[in-house]
This record gives sequence, structure tokens and C-alpha cells, in this order.
Amino acid sequence: MTIKKSVRKKRKALASLALAITFAVSVFNPVQAEVTDTTVNWTREQASQIKLDKSNTLPYTDIKELEKMTSDYHIWDSWPLTDRDGNIARVKGYKVLFALTAPSDVLPGKVHDIAKIQYFYSRNGKDWTLGGELFPDGDSLGSREWAGSAMFDKGKIYAFYTATGRNGEERLTYEQRMAMSIGDVTADKDGIRFENWDEHSILFEPDGEHYQSYEQAIEGGYSGYAFRDPQWFKDPKTSKEYIVFEGNSGGAVSERTCKPEYFGSPEHTAPNGSEHFNGNIGISEVVNGDFSNIKMLPPLMEAKCVNDELERPHIIVKDDKYYLFTDTHINKYAPGLEGPEGLYGFVSDTLIGGYKPLNGSGLVIANPPENPYQAYSWLVLPSLEVISFAHFGDLGDMDINEVGHQSPEFQFEHWGGTMAPTVEISIDGDRTEIKRERPQGWIK
Repeated sequence: MTIKKSVRKKRKALASLALAITFAVSVFNPVQAEVTDTTVNWTREQASQIKLDKSNTLPYTDIKELEKMTSDYHIWDSWPLTDRDGNIARVKGYKVLFALTAPSDVLPGKVHDIAKIQYFYSRNGKDWTLGGELFPDGDSLGSREWAGSAMFDKGKIYAFYTATGRNGEERLTYEQRMAMSIGDVTADKDGIRFENWDEHSILFEPDGEHYQSYEQAIEGGYSGYAFRDPQWFKDPKTSKEYIVFEGNSGGAVSERTCKPEYFGSPEHTAPNGSEHFNGNIGISEVVNGDFSNIKMLPPLMEAKCVNDELERPHIIVKDDKYYLFTDTHINKYAPGLEGPEGLYGFVSDTLIGGYKPLNGSGLVIANPPENPYQAYSWLVLPSLEVISFAHFGDLGDMDINEVGHQSPEFQFEHWGGTMAPTVEISIDGDRTEIKRERPQGWIK
């Protein structure tokens, strides 16, 4: 009995010594996790599965029957004021909607050259009153203001936008930078006002590695360029804060090739010219909420050799999953692929990495084939309402690129330039479905 106890004591002692040694080794030589590329590619195989059906196709909209938000201005890309957590904000009972605008006598094809952000406010989310320009004239950093987002916190508005071109440039350029300013919010019986803006600042610019610079785009024989649409996002799981945006993969065209991992399977290849298509969705961290400390991260997703323009990217979290949405055009697909003007989506269990296309292909909402350009710039709200603007309607077989060659009367007759009907969708895991239409610009 005594001998057995002694043996057991020695074994325990040896086991404890081994555990201590193991622990000591692990402290000085920590196990390294495998480092992998977390950027996901939307593959040609996935995109080839795009198919319109009743679950993803909008009903026909007669653009001529839509009510103008204002008779004085065209409006297009729009976004609501949210709180820091991404919920629709209410300021003393008001909801706020921001939109890109241009005077209503400007031809539709010229609106992007003079775009200004204006805002509307509403108590019921249906009837909107024009508040005016968001920023005082001359304060913003670009020659025009392109889309962004806006967050409300503790009486302040944090306004993010795309500074396109430079103030005072003699010839319009398409340089794009992420910009912001912080202002005070005042609300009373007369509406909402944004005042006392800080000096505008550039948050970050493309690094040329993960995100193509304007110089690289020009060097490659400029065919398209994107570094825009900053969208605020706070991760509810970690409370870390980010800005999601649209970009193109780094490098000039001469440096790019179509690799097998972009195809999805050996049966899929890429025709010549596909290397020009390099859209991506970027993300940067606002470290500890400090806007002077922005950490650029690798893209969440790329569409190399698939698509050249993944616009208005944004994320909502539902059922503990991350849903990444983006918009693209018919003419932005690489050779050999086809897809409609539409809203596309991807789902992952984590913010970084793992994204897979919703519905197999990524398509969530498409315009109907008989009216392929009727709406665009879809934005999914946390309530799963989707807002967009009315684009061009009833063009018949005409390609949208031909519209600018038509008479001014034709262009104005077929142009929407106002909010489209709001759409509600449902999400069940990796499947989505259009549920119903609501009034124009309706935010519940």
C-alpha cells in the first residue's frame, strides 16, 4: 500500500513537472496561427449562376408616375442618418435622408460633374422636406461631393463623403478620396439644421497595393476607377468601428493576370480583356474611435476578372451573420459574364473572410428585363427595407450609354431623378427574397 502511494506521488510529480515545462515553453514559444489571405474572390463560376426569377426581380415601375422629391433638383444616391450602432437615428422625432443632387435643368448625364449633398427630414419617414445643402458652399474638399454616409452621436453629425476632384481644378478629374467633417445638429419645430462644421479632412487615400491609385488607373489606360462611397460600420460583436468602401485592386492593368482561383472551377476560364475588371470592397478600421488613426485593411472581397465596379458597399448583421451588400451595373461585367443592374449580397459568420454569395450567385434584387435601368443604388437598412433612386425608364432596346446622344427632351422624359419605391426583403441564412414594395423613399 505504501509502495503504491509512493509510485502515485512520483507519477503526479512527474506529470506536474511536464505540465510546467510545457507551459513554460508555450510562454516563450507561442503557437502561431496560420496566416492566410482573408480576402474572398467573387468567382466567375458563382457569377455565371446569376438568374432572374420572382424572388429577386422587381415589378415594373412607371417612372413617369413617380413623385419628385423636389421640383428644383435631381436626386440619386441616398442614405439615412444613423446612430453610432447603425440604427436609423431620430433627432427630436425627425428622420434625415441625405442624397446627391443637381439642379433639375441639368442633363442627367452631367449631374455627377456638379453633385452636392443635400438633406431631407421627415417625422413619418414618408413625407420629406428639403433642408438644403449639407455643407456650406466651398467647405468640402472636392470639386464635387459623391456618396457617403452619416452618423449621429451625442448631438454631433459625423459626415463621410467622397471628395472627387480638387477644389478649383480647371479640368474635372476623377481622383477620389475619403473625406469627413463633424458638425452640430440642431432640431426644433422648424426642422433640422447642421452647423458649426469642423475643418474638412481626408481620412485615407488608396495605397496602390490593395487599392488602386488614380495614377495606376491612368497608367493602365484609364477604363474606370473607384475609391469612394465611405460607409460607417460598427461591429456589434467587438464594438470596433470601421469604414467600408468601394475600390479597385492595386496595380496597373499591365501587372494583372486572371488566375485559376478567380474562376471557381477548371471548367470556367476568362476571355481576353477580363484582366481589366478588378472591382473590390475595402475596409479600414477607425482605431479606438480616433479618426486621425485609420488602419487600412486588405479588401473584404474582390471581383478580379469578374466585375469592375462594386458600388455603395454596406454591411448589416442579422442572426449573428454578416451580410455584405453592393450594387453594380449591366456593363461592368467581364467578357463572358452577364448580370443585371442590381443589388448583390454575400454572407459570412465573421466580419473578415468567409463571404459566400447569397442565393448561390450573389443576386438579391434586379430590375425587370422590360425596364432594365428603372432603379439603382440600392441600400439595405437594418429593418431589411431597401431604398434606391429611379434611374432611366422605358428605353426599349436602347443601351443606357446611348441616352446621352438623344435630345434633351428625350433624356428628361425618361429620367427618374427621384426616390424609387422602397422594397422589403427577407433573409433566411444564405437565401433572400423580395417581399413587397412600399411608397417612394419610405423609411419605416
